[in-house]
Amino acid sequence: MSIRKDNGRPQIAQVSPVAAIAGGEFQIQGRGFAKADRPRVVIGEVAAPIIISSDSFLIVRVPEGVSDGDLVIQNGEQASQAWTCDIGIPIADNLHPVGNPAVDTFGNVFTTFSGSRGQKVPVAVYKIDLNYSVKPFINDLMNATGLAFDPQGLLYISSRFEGVIYQVTPTGNMSVFVEGMGVATGLAFDEENNLYVGDRSGTIFKIAPDRQIFVFATLEPSIAAYHLAFGPDQYLYVTGPTTSSFDSIYRISHTGEVEVFYRGLGRPQGLAFDSENRLYAAASYGGRKGVVRFGPDRKPELFLSGPGIVGMAFTPSRSLVLATTNGLYRVDVRIKGRLLA
Repeated sequence: MSIRKDNGRPQIAQVSPVAAIAGGEFQIQGRGFAKADRPRVVIGEVAAPIIISSDSFLIVRVPEGVSDGDLVIQNGEQASQAWTCDIGIPIADNLHPVGNPAVDTFGNVFTTFSGSRGQKVPVAVYKIDLNYSVKPFINDLMNATGLAFDPQGLLYISSRFEGVIYQVTPTGNMSVFVEGMGVATGLAFDEENNLYVGDRSGTIFKIAPDRQIFVFATLEPSIAAYHLAFGPDQYLYVTGPTTSSFDSIYRISHTGEVEVFYRGLGRPQGLAFDSENRLYAAASYGGRKGVVRFGPDRKPELFLSGPGIVGMAFTPSRSLVLATTNGLYRVDVRIKGRLLA
């Protein structure tokens, strides 16, 4: 019979999810966490508050100021091996995103200060360059909401106050692309360069490259088409958070037929796909807030833990940029995003 010799050290067997931002939570399974006293957990040398503690199970909260993902459990004089987690690093604050950030082909990140409805803010859209320098990009725009790039590198911005979609050059020259989009929110391009615009009433408009406007699909009036993303199957995926804790992700065929992709999320918001065709959604799942990932079997798993996440976008450097209600984080997940167009 073999005898395990761990010399009383805590032994970590599993940590989930694999990533988190400040305020998120890790669930840790193993043994020997609390031999005599309450254990101590550090993440990157910063002490992490313990929410639930037993000898074989811990829930800890990620504190502010963590920049190193090595998680260690201490039970007195003994310490576990380091378990490496992906920790999000703040790259911008004092913002007000309400959806996905947008990333250009160079890796520059664009995000909004959306403001409350009808609020005029000094800067509507910011640009964060590769050195994470935050600079004003668009000033004169009311309630900037959705962002999307076309294949030519032009940025499109929706205004939910004006019902207008603006087109912006890389140098920041802005012009009206289309008007009359209702309470315009989510934006997404398909492979044929058609632009889809979500309206908070549930209508989704399709704007052809020649700017002809069609009604593409209609959801229930209680479902706002607030967040849009095209999948590898060329279905349009749609979310709109409600007060329910059992919301859905919808998908819409190229002929406008609406079906439920998954039901059972809390306040699903921004969407993204990776190069392996997995879907990511900002949402709560099983009472845990963060980013939920779906594989080909549509089975959800909590991929990243964190509060207040409203959107995300993959970068060319295989990082994931997360938009929260007041800032941006970069998480080095080493995952390649799916090309959006």
